[in-house]
Amino acid sequence: MKTIDDLEVAGKRVFVRADLNVPLDGDVITDDGRIRAAVPTITTLAERGAKVIVASHLGRPKGAPDPKFSLAPVAKRLGELLGRPVAFATDTVGDSAKATVAALGDGEVTLLENLRFNAGETAKDDAERGAFAAELASLADAYVGDGFGAVHRKHASVYDLPARLPHAAGGLIAAEVEVLKKLTENVKRPYAVVLGGAKVSDKLGVIDHLLEKADRILIGGGMAYTFLKAMGHEVGKSLLQEDQIPAVTEYLARAEAKGVEFVLPVDVVAATEFPDLKTKAPAHPVTVAADAIPADLEGLDIGPETRKLFASKLADAATVFWNGPMGVFEHPDYAEGTRAVAQALVDTPAFTVVGGGDSAAAVRILGFDENAFGHISTGGGASLEYLEGKTLPGLAALED
Repeated sequence: MKTIDDLEVAGKRVFVRADLNVPLDGDVITDDGRIRAAVPTITTLAERGAKVIVASHLGRPKGAPDPKFSLAPVAKRLGELLGRPVAFATDTVGDSAKATVAALGDGEVTLLENLRFNAGETAKDDAERGAFAAELASLADAYVGDGFGAVHRKHASVYDLPARLPHAAGGLIAAEVEVLKKLTENVKRPYAVVLGGAKVSDKLGVIDHLLEKADRILIGGGMAYTFLKAMGHEVGKSLLQEDQIPAVTEYLARAEAKGVEFVLPVDVVAATEFPDLKTKAPAHPVTVAADAIPADLEGLDIGPETRKLFASKLADAATVFWNGPMGVFEHPDYAEGTRAVAQALVDTPAFTVVGGGDSAAAVRILGFDENAFGHISTGGGASLEYLEGKTLPGLAALED
C-alpha cells in the first residue's frame, strides 16, 4: 500500500476521502475527534503544495440534499483546526464543486458537500456507483484514502474512485492498519478484549474470530444480558436478543473448550425505566446481582464489583482492545462502568486500543486524556470488521 510520501502532489489537485462523520446537535459539533484526526494528512498535503479537495459523508441522508446533514459546520471547524481558510462547495460534483476546485491555489483546501447527497455514492449498482466516481475523478489528479471509518463500505468515493486516479493511503489509514496488525499478528500476551454496546448481534463476528486469538474476553453493556440469559439467569426488563441465545451458548462452550476466559458482570446498576438523556434527571439507580435481576428492573451499567473484576482482568494484560460502552454512559448515573474500563486501560502498562465509535466518544466525553491510550481508532465498524478477518473494500482499493 503506497502512502502519501509516494505521491507527487505539488501543484496537483488531490482528492482526500476523509471521515468527518461527526455528531451534530443542530449545527453544533458535539465531538470533533474525527475532524482532528483528519488534520495531519490534510496539513501535510497542503504544505507540500497540493490543491486539497476534502470529501466525506455525514449521517445517513437518502441520496439527496438534506440541510440537517450538511457539512457546512464541519468546514468551519476544519478551517479553525487547520489554521487556514477552507472553501466550502455546496454540492458534490455540480457547479459549486467545479468552481470551488477551479479557484484553488497551491496549498489551499476545499471541502465538498456531503457525498451521500448523491445517490451514486452508496448505490448497490456498480454502474451507478462508477458513474459518480468518474464525476469525482474529473475534479482531481490524485486520490488519498484517509477515512478509516468508511473503509468497510463499498461506496463510490471509497472503493471505485481510487481505481480511476493515482492513489495512496493517508497517514491516518496507515496508522490504523499498523495498530490493527498488532491486534491480529504476533500479538503480545495476555491479550484481553472488552466488548460492550447494545446488541450482541453486532459483535458476533468479532467474538467468533477473537475466540481464536484472545486469552480473555470481557462482556459488558446491553449485550451482556443475552449472555446472562444464555447462562440461565433472569435479566428483568434488560435489553435482550433472544434469537441470539443459541449462538451465544455455542461461543461460551467454544471458549471453555479453547481455554479462553469469558468474564461477565457479577452485578449491575439498574432502574425501573430508561433515563432521560436530555435532561439528565436523576434516575434512582439500584445495584443488584447480575444473576438475579428483578422482573421490574432494567440493567443499565455494570456494577461496582464488576468494575473491580474487569480492572483486575486488565491489569496484567499486554494487549487490550476495547469496543463498546459498559452502559448508558451519556447519563451520569450510568457512566461509572464505562469510566472504570477507560481508567483500567489508562492504568495498565499494556498496549491499549480503543475501538472507535461510542467508545472513543465516551473517552472524550468522560474527560480522559486521549494520549493516555495506545491508540484511539476513528472507525468502530471498520475496526471490528478488520478483526473479524474480513476484506475491507476501501483498503483493498488502496493496495494495488
